[in-house]
Amino acid sequence: MVDPSIERIEARRGRRRGHAGRWLLTGAVLAWFAMLVLVPTLALVRATFATGFAPFAAAIASPDAQRAFGLTLWITALATVVNTVFGLAFAIVLVRHKFWGKTLVDGLVDLPFAVSPIIAGLMLVILFGPQGWLGTWLERTGLRVVYSWPGMLLATTFVTLPFVVREVVPVLREFGVDQEEVAYTLGAGRWRTFCRVTLPSIRWGLAYGVTLTVARSLGEFGALLVVSGNILGRTQTATLYIHDSIESFNNEGAYAASVLLAGVSFVLLIGMETLRKRVEAHEQSD
Repeated sequence: MVDPSIERIEARRGRRRGHAGRWLLTGAVLAWFAMLVLVPTLALVRATFATGFAPFAAAIASPDAQRAFGLTLWITALATVVNTVFGLAFAIVLVRHKFWGKTLVDGLVDLPFAVSPIIAGLMLVILFGPQGWLGTWLERTGLRVVYSWPGMLLATTFVTLPFVVREVVPVLREFGVDQEEVAYTLGAGRWRTFCRVTLPSIRWGLAYGVTLTVARSLGEFGALLVVSGNILGRTQTATLYIHDSIESFNNEGAYAASVLLAGVSFVLLIGMETLRKRVEAHEQSD
């Protein structure tokens, strides 16, 4: 017969080993995260403000930087609206409808994740460029796509297409159709059912998709570098401005623009998570 005291000692040893293993895993994950994200971010912030706030403000206030950020915000806003509307519709079609080739289409949604943005930009140039399949005809009508803002919008929309779809699809599948069918039974039309039943149930998935779309649009570089022509004051976005600043040894401008873009994305992501937790806590309290 085993002594109970020995069993208690072995149990305590097992718990200590379990705690040590959890602490070791947690420490390793946090160290990996710090090395890849926190340390480089802190290094960038330190380099930006090494000589004070005045150089940062002056770099951001320069006309070239202002035009670049203005174009970035414009393209981001348009791409976000387009991908929110069509991404939501795409998600509903994938979950609620059956059609031939659905599996293939579902897989191809992730193509922008798998393809380099530079390749995406090249595909748009081949299609809409001055010598492209459609570009030749469009040039005759006076509509320029590549090396102008329409091509930049297409490139940004392409690289951010999956975010809303991939955030909404699993939420829709988990939500099911029971509540929608009840609404139909009670006489609600499709549009009213969508606004009053479906949309509230997927709001956080949609919100996360929109947030990721905005953050990714702000930081897009590769596809825009190919399709924009990087014309100063006309087709130069914030990321292209950073690239040119580095090439021309304008470190202050590159650092300042980088910190501002990273800061906006950080605030968006953290703000979204904080708002979600507060709203969920309020709903639970009610």
